[in-house]
Amino acid sequence: MAKSPIRMAAIGLNHGHIYGQTRLMLDAGAELVSYFAKEPELAAAYGAAYPQAQLARSEEEILEDESIQLILTAGIPAERASLGVRAMRHGKDFMSDKGAPTTFEQLEEVKRVQKETGRIYSVCFSERFEVPAVVKAQELVAQGAIGRVVQTVGLGPHRVGLHNRPDWFFRKASYGGILIDIASHQFDQFLYFTQSTEARVTGAHVANYSHLQYPEFEDFGEVMLEGSGGTGYIRVDWYTPDGLGVWGDGRLTILGTEGYIEIRKYVDLLGRPGDNHLFLVTQKDKQYIDCANVPLKYGGLLSADILNRTETAMPQAHCFKALELALQAEQAARRLGNLA
Repeated sequence: MAKSPIRMAAIGLNHGHIYGQTRLMLDAGAELVSYFAKEPELAAAYGAAYPQAQLARSEEEILEDESIQLILTAGIPAERASLGVRAMRHGKDFMSDKGAPTTFEQLEEVKRVQKETGRIYSVCFSERFEVPAVVKAQELVAQGAIGRVVQTVGLGPHRVGLHNRPDWFFRKASYGGILIDIASHQFDQFLYFTQSTEARVTGAHVANYSHLQYPEFEDFGEVMLEGSGGTGYIRVDWYTPDGLGVWGDGRLTILGTEGYIEIRKYVDLLGRPGDNHLFLVTQKDKQYIDCANVPLKYGGLLSADILNRTETAMPQAHCFKALELALQAEQAARRLGNLA
């Protein structure tokens, strides 16, 4: 007999990533039951996108619904971890947008409650889980296409879009800092591709070079990493010019002992149209792989983990290590530009 679909709900809709998170799970066969946001306009937009779901009267109504197995959130970053704690204590698994926890205290509480409850605390690192080219890179690396991976270089430029940003976006206490926010993707990819289970930050900078009207906002960040399986470099920023045509020229280079992979996630400058461009160079040849139609796996794997109590989508230790590195980098970063 086929198993029933995962029943899920969304609480906290402050970032547009909630739509990608929802889509991943719906594509995997999950059922969206309900949703709640404190902001009526955010709830209305989400409800219009997913009319099959019911608007809950409160967060508590969702948490106390014993039929719901998974909670999704893309709320204000500083509020995501505490929601995860409440969800796990209500016997539910949890998927957060990246950018949380924003403090070490939050991370320690999340780890403690996850261990106590045995629930899943997952972070949807969309630049790996929602990018087909990265999924293809995972397959190539697993096949040994470039030998042993020794380094990753992850670049995460973004367009700032000031007119679309709420006040919390510019408050350090709310968003945590650029290395906790954007760079969380690159920490995840570094750990995954180098297979590092331990790692440390060897150098970091954050700066505000171009947005002096927002003194708490960091618009540039970089990190150097040393892991048990390799090294890494990360650069993130909010400088993407409007002329690019997409929100950011996200790139990932994976260096192996027998070759390398370069991914242009969202644009191939002055080249092929569309996104998800992968370039593979080996001892035999070089080739271009269009990855636009590579199927995504995270939603299906997480659904199986919820049903089977496994860790196939992402090991819990990996998730927590990526979050820990982001916090360590933000804390250790030398502050440049117009930051105190």
